[in-house]
Amino acid sequence: MTNMETHRARAYACLDEPLPAVELSFEIFPPKTPEATERLWQNLELFVAAKPRFISVTCGAGGSGELGTFDLVQAVQARFGVPVAAHMTCAYASRAEIDALARRYWESGIRRIVALRGDPPKGSTRYSPRPDGYAYASDLIEGLKSLADFDISAACYPEVHPEAESADADFANLVRKVGAGATRLITQYCFDTDRILRLRDRIAAVGITTEFVPGIMPIHSFNQIRRFSLACGAGVPGWRAELFEGGEDGSPVHGMIAASVVAEQCRRLAAEGLTRMHVYALNRAELPLAITHLLRAAHALPAAA
Repeated sequence: MTNMETHRARAYACLDEPLPAVELSFEIFPPKTPEATERLWQNLELFVAAKPRFISVTCGAGGSGELGTFDLVQAVQARFGVPVAAHMTCAYASRAEIDALARRYWESGIRRIVALRGDPPKGSTRYSPRPDGYAYASDLIEGLKSLADFDISAACYPEVHPEAESADADFANLVRKVGAGATRLITQYCFDTDRILRLRDRIAAVGITTEFVPGIMPIHSFNQIRRFSLACGAGVPGWRAELFEGGEDGSPVHGMIAASVVAEQCRRLAAEGLTRMHVYALNRAELPLAITHLLRAAHALPAAA
């Protein structure tokens, strides 16, 4: 059986039974132009109408919560009343500055944080902790928990963090995040569903019961996501590249393929019991809403004859 045939067999196997109800959260980022801001607010109306578990807002330029993130978090919460999670990183500021920002979030009613290490400064080839800061995400999580009872999401990596010394070292870091107080683990997007399931099983095997949430990346542009994946260490299976051959970015064919493949992955994850997923929406509503519609329809329909 070829890789494509194996993928199809696994994807269609999950259609034999009705799917459980699926809950999605959406991730957005602070827009940089007035035009992008207007589009985001239009799309946020659609995201909120889809009744997400929460909406997370990534950090602004350089990882700073002061560059767009704080204001957007406040505005989304004030306008829609939906739960909002603010991304915070420990790479860009001192411990005192991060603690002050966390207190501002708590005092303004924000109870959810996505706690990340953050990227090295531009021009650096490797991350080095600030002497006056939190060294790593596990340290940030512990610090946030000491300030207030935040609901904290942490990252994990089905394909291993690109800077990790080994898969075991990466997993040990995951365990430290849980021990520090992470409420849930959200995976880096991964197009190989088997890898997500193997990580889920490895976590369960060591007795960790922290909520495990697959991160889902809709493919708005296959060429763009292939370049981005090379940079961040995410693999692109050959069968997925084959599917997008001949479908030009932005074309109706590309859109239909993208909706189909992401829905297949989500259906399989739901059939495996992973019914909470985090969608990297990239400020665009069309594919996230297609996922929502297809999964809810699959839950409502009777089992195949």
